[in-house]
Amino acid sequence: MLCQSCGKNQANTHIKKVINGELTEYMLCEKCAAKMGYSNIFDGFGFDFNNLLGSFFAANEPKFMPLSNKRCDFCGSSLEEISNTGKVGCSKCYDVFFDQLMPSIKRIHGNTKHAGKYASAVGQENIIKNEIQELNEKMKKAINEQNFEEAARIRDKINGLKGKEQPNNE
Repeated sequence: MLCQSCGKNQANTHIKKVINGELTEYMLCEKCAAKMGYSNIFDGFGFDFNNLLGSFFAANEPKFMPLSNKRCDFCGSSLEEISNTGKVGCSKCYDVFFDQLMPSIKRIHGNTKHAGKYASAVGQENIIKNEIQELNEKMKKAINEQNFEEAARIRDKINGLKGKEQPNNE
């Protein structure tokens, strides 16, 4: 099949997008996919994925690009280990390797903010925190627009949510 963008090269990249529940699919060549921002998801991790299969047949080891020796203080994982296994060692790794992980996470998931389900206890806390954050942004906007009555209503909602956020000490 030919690339749906340029119509010249053989399509080797299949892109699926779901926006507002509407599925759109594209078949693109490597060049057009790169132009549209769909490059190799393993770029930037330090592991040369293109040489992986070649390493099975060659006597030498897979080639790695130089990575920093930085490790997570909590679990001891390095960026190299994360890129090799595809698994983050612990939640602290996201803070330690934030700059290296976020571009790949955004490329893979399309977003860096969680919008799915949560475990019940933790989920309720996170839902409340996210709602408070959104309300704070709305309150700042209302204040900037000098809509102080709306800002006061939003402030009261925030205070009510903050009461739910804190566990009862009875």
